[in-house]
Amino acid sequence: MNKYSGIPFYRTISSTPLKAFRVVYKETDLFVLAEKDLTSETLSLVRDIRLPLEAYILKNPQFLKSLEPLPEDSRAPEIVKTMLRAASIAGVGPMAGVAGAIAEKVGRALLEKRLTSQVAVENGGDIFLALKKDAKVALFAGDSPFSGKIALVIKSKFMPCGVCTSSAKVGHSLSLGTADAVTVVHKDTATADALATSFGNVLNTPDDFKKVATKAEKVRDLLGIVAVMKDKIFVFGKTLKIESI
Repeated sequence: MNKYSGIPFYRTISSTPLKAFRVVYKETDLFVLAEKDLTSETLSLVRDIRLPLEAYILKNPQFLKSLEPLPEDSRAPEIVKTMLRAASIAGVGPMAGVAGAIAEKVGRALLEKRLTSQVAVENGGDIFLALKKDAKVALFAGDSPFSGKIALVIKSKFMPCGVCTSSAKVGHSLSLGTADAVTVVHKDTATADALATSFGNVLNTPDDFKKVATKAEKVRDLLGIVAVMKDKIFVFGKTLKIESI
């Protein structure tokens, strides 16, 4: 048995005794690790989680389009409130946290229903972790020499937590910066997702790492950041450990 529970980005490898399965529903594409195959249960959860979010967006189209935080809404569904809070913390639009929010909602529901005692849910590269062992998360950063060569080691004592990545080079998420990858580890996955977008937006040169550090110092429950720009790497947070793959 491997020392770590392997959490693959792009789902290429997984050195873990946990069962891996995929669930796809509309835009949501999940890769899940659990103690048994929970495909049908997870699909049902995704539908239940998305339904109030989709209904809210129909009535509030600005929620979908805004690139800036929106006011709190006491009448909104819980997932919408989660995304609004994350957006407020990060200073971005609420949809910046949607993948992380869904990942955590699904993972916590599987745990609360006692369908599994540990779980990892990856949604478009944004991961909710609640495992009993340390997790090694590979970092993919476009054509940077660090891409696929290093991994973040997330200690189990810091879980549950979210590990989310924004990139100007990889994936379909919007980034206003030029970083190859910005990975954020935060106690809340939606917030990690939104912060990854926020930090990524300000990174255009390695000198901008200072701006990220200044912003990061003000964020509660932030466990760490790794940012990559070509052959430069920036690490923030004493809880993070990086290993070669």
